[in-house]
Amino acid sequence: MSSYFRDKVVIVTGGSEGIGRALVEKLLVSGAKVATCGRDNDKLYRLQSDHPSYPLHTMVADVSSENDCRRLIETTTKFFGGVDILINNAGISMRALFKDAGIDIIRKVMEINFFGTVHCTKYALDSIIERKGTIVGVSSVAGYRGLPGRTGYNASKFAMQGFLEALRIELMDSGVNVMWVCPGFTASNIRNASLTKDGESQGYSTLDEGSLMTAEECAAITLKAIAKRKRTLVYTFEDKRTIWLNKLFPGLADRFVRNFFFKEGKLVK
Repeated sequence: MSSYFRDKVVIVTGGSEGIGRALVEKLLVSGAKVATCGRDNDKLYRLQSDHPSYPLHTMVADVSSENDCRRLIETTTKFFGGVDILINNAGISMRALFKDAGIDIIRKVMEINFFGTVHCTKYALDSIIERKGTIVGVSSVAGYRGLPGRTGYNASKFAMQGFLEALRIELMDSGVNVMWVCPGFTASNIRNASLTKDGESQGYSTLDEGSLMTAEECAAITLKAIAKRKRTLVYTFEDKRTIWLNKLFPGLADRFVRNFFFKEGKLVK
């Protein structure tokens, strides 16, 4: 894997923590030139300070802003000369029933998860085509199967996968690989940062974070899939089972999902 990424220019959005940071660190060790962004300047400063001798470019950016995404691509190109691989990792989740959530919550999730991917891909596309590189979307089983309490998150991941699939066909003869990967539940800050019905961060996780796949394990699987230029990859047996059950027995899948997320009529996960 390390030889594949050596001297390649890789952009990882949302690289200041979690899976994004693990991707950045593994790429740097593999010899890549890495650019990343996040909304927290302090976290980006710590990332930069932890890797002072590596080719790392960081920038404060919100991927829901088209202008921020444009500047990320432009400054990366200025620093490193172009873009070989774009990993659209930045994202946010939500935890609120649709009847309780404001439309602005749905819109915010869509702007970050879907339009963030669209913005960065649009501005990096010419360079990636020139270099016959790779575009990656970090998706979820939520891109295949509706999950209660996450209507906006589902919409964003369904949209991301549809966008990337169409783009893959458009670029099929260009030498560019377009792919999306679907990690299972991974230990990260995403559940703490999930938006509630009021638009505030949830501030806690409903899962046992210690029992989940680590961000480092997830990053290693992701990079291996990129190096093999996969079309798509679903990481866990549980998620594969859910997707196939949804295809073959959708009514039964509805009931299983309901039972997993609800207890005594209340959303618990």
